Amino acid sequence: MSNNRREFLKLAGLAGVGLASTGFISGCASTASATKLGQIQEQAKKNHRQTFNMSGYAAPKLETVRVGYIGLGMRGIESVKRMSHIEGVEIKALCDIRPERVAASQKKLTAGTPPPATYSGKEEAWKEMVNRPDIDLVYIATPWHLHTPMAVYAMEHGKHVAVEVPAAKTIEECWQLVETSERTKKHCMMLENCCYDFFEMLTLNMARQGYFGEIVHGEGAYIHELIGLNFGKTSETQEAYYDMWRLKENTRNGSLYPTHGLGPICQVMNINRGDQMDYLVSVSSNDFTMGAKAKELAAKDSFYQPYAQMQFRGNMNTTTIRTKNGRTIMIQHDVSSIRPYSRIHLVSGTKGIAQKWPTPAKIANSHKWLSAEDYKKVEAQYTPPLTKKLGEMAKKIGGHGGMDFLMEWRLIDCLRNGLPLDQDVYDAALWSAIAPLSEWSVANRSNSIDVPDFTAGAWQRNHPVDLSLAGGGTTNVRA
Repeated sequence: MSNNRREFLKLAGLAGVGLASTGFISGCASTASATKLGQIQEQAKKNHRQTFNMSGYAAPKLETVRVGYIGLGMRGIESVKRMSHIEGVEIKALCDIRPERVAASQKKLTAGTPPPATYSGKEEAWKEMVNRPDIDLVYIATPWHLHTPMAVYAMEHGKHVAVEVPAAKTIEECWQLVETSERTKKHCMMLENCCYDFFEMLTLNMARQGYFGEIVHGEGAYIHELIGLNFGKTSETQEAYYDMWRLKENTRNGSLYPTHGLGPICQVMNINRGDQMDYLVSVSSNDFTMGAKAKELAAKDSFYQPYAQMQFRGNMNTTTIRTKNGRTIMIQHDVSSIRPYSRIHLVSGTKGIAQKWPTPAKIANSHKWLSAEDYKKVEAQYTPPLTKKLGEMAKKIGGHGGMDFLMEWRLIDCLRNGLPLDQDVYDAALWSAIAPLSEWSVANRSNSIDVPDFTAGAWQRNHPVDLSLAGGGTTNVRA
């Protein structure tokens, strides 16, 4: 192993709140945990004065959006392929600690695309890439603990940021994103692709048009059995998580990955744009599977012995949020039980309800679900402009059924036309904050904890996300 790789592994292990607070140093675990919980509560009470409102901010137009990628694992490499289909995009640079991932990403570019510069093999190669003057947008798809440091550095060096979920791990990091974006006037969009799934966008438009009446309650989830993937060795398969980073994240006990289910519900309720979260409570079950799996593997393979000593989060976490306007949101997280995939996505109002997961999706405006024929009529009436324009093309290009491509196309089209983004830094911070806040609540017998207002009160006057494509929709797609 090279010295550079040893340093990178060291960085990966020490990043975020540190080894002690994730349970890696057993002798100091309880003290570090108490300190971490105290920091969550302290940062949640922070009094922020907004210096510039990034909600609704339209940055200067970029005729060509020059993109640099950091992180070319499962998510990054596929984005390179999709982004190369979008008009007005130049992929200027590719970066990953692993040279082989950079090489693999180069092969994903469409024919005739100018070869990008490459950065790999050393711990801070990504900084060299970000320092380039010919990059407008930094796309971050690295392990979670690197998201905020990379996003902050990129904004401070004059770049817009698109960062994978979650954008931050701690409340302090959430504030760092908000303060940096406001100070630099650079966009920081969390890449919450589920906001662009077809049914989620349909229900968002239905809510805007009043189909559900007054929204009362919403539900979302990330229920996805990932035990095999989390315990997979990167040396054996490229599909596993580098240096077992995601397995290590599962020593935190809370709703670790809330944004896939939460993001679409927040947009339906106009959270940060007319309503705001007030407080939450969170409860976790015991761990019934991950610890047992670690011990089972350790008995056969010494590689897993360190993991057999860890304490993993509970299988099922349920977090309930109350908003300032009296609505409620229920979010669930379970990636270690044998269950079919589900994001739930339930929208309930005074006049109607919609739900997906399990499929097929259902809609009702009475005590009975709509018939298949009536469902199709509603779908035809309320499908939003973005889906009408690019839905079929997105399905062909791909990315979780097409929603990844819709998200990336929309991001580029907004940057090229000088439009506000659908997701801003306040969304990135708020949706990411649910994880540490839920950790505090779980550790405190599910007591409630106040949710920070990252908009500093601006939610009362911020405008909802625009679904019309007004002023945009001009970006073409390359075959």
